[in-house]
Amino acid sequence: MRRLLNTLFILTEDTYLALENENVVVKREDEVLGRVPLLTLENILYFGYKGASPFLMGECAKRGIGMCFLSPHGRFLARVCGENPGNVLLRKKQYHISEDEEASCLLARNFIAGKMFNARTVLERAKRDHPLNVDVGKIQDVSNELKSAVREARRAQSAEILRGIEGNAASAYFSVFDDLILQNKAQFKFVGRSKRPPIGRVNAMLSFAYTILAHDCASALEGVGLDAYVGFLHCDRPGRFSLALDLMEELRAVYADRFVLTLINNRVVKPADFDEKENGVTLLNETGRKRFLQEWQERKRDTMLHPFLEEKISWGLVPYVQALLLARTLRGDLEEYPAFLWK
Repeated sequence: MRRLLNTLFILTEDTYLALENENVVVKREDEVLGRVPLLTLENILYFGYKGASPFLMGECAKRGIGMCFLSPHGRFLARVCGENPGNVLLRKKQYHISEDEEASCLLARNFIAGKMFNARTVLERAKRDHPLNVDVGKIQDVSNELKSAVREARRAQSAEILRGIEGNAASAYFSVFDDLILQNKAQFKFVGRSKRPPIGRVNAMLSFAYTILAHDCASALEGVGLDAYVGFLHCDRPGRFSLALDLMEELRAVYADRFVLTLINNRVVKPADFDEKENGVTLLNETGRKRFLQEWQERKRDTMLHPFLEEKISWGLVPYVQALLLARTLRGDLEEYPAFLWK
């Protein structure tokens, strides 16, 4: 099993990254702010605009270390990709299936069925753990709707139908998301999902979490030899890692949404961790991003029992394991892609 290494987050905007003696060196003008051994890293996420040396980027690509550049507030800018380590036959199989709508749908509906299943699990856990603090009847109605959506997704015959099922189910799920916020409700009111740009503090955290999760999924896919930019549900678009977005669908609720709810309900994040603009756009500030990413990294180290492998792994390895299972499915080693179904 792959070993979970560290992710280096660079949040100081006016820094530049270089490579010296097998170390990532963080510089601000002539001052060295820190050194991190390259061999301890599996990912580098840089929030800023000054960038990194070509030598460092080349070495990260050579070693398979994911390197992602984002704006100071977390908007994706670019990723560094090296040689694809996978078998060319695996990638050819991926490309062939991506051009076949029927074959793509067979895979895509498991991603979406997994997403709806896990969203329902989040709601069922809220009912079980906090029956006196949530509207049980309201949540039960949505849970029943998601249960039906799982069955519909498993029978969908086209990507268009699948997207419609997913859209309706996601709308129902987010209609009760505010009920899952049990603390600081006045400061963290959720009135609906807004993406670009995020409106409100909860949306700011959800969007930030999805950005980080998408990068983790892209790195995992590339690590097993797949092309993160060629998907089965999300349409091909220049610069968009469509397969990573496919893979993260089943992980959104249990990986990102639950994490955001934990930060709010445990009072880890505070209103002072956000910058709010006059038009309502809300973004995590530097202090908020630092707090968020520290907790995110700790969360990745927590262990859980993988429902398909029935082995204990860290949460941080879940994207890699699912990417590995997807690769095995494309090779024909598995009859059907086993979505991550958390219980």
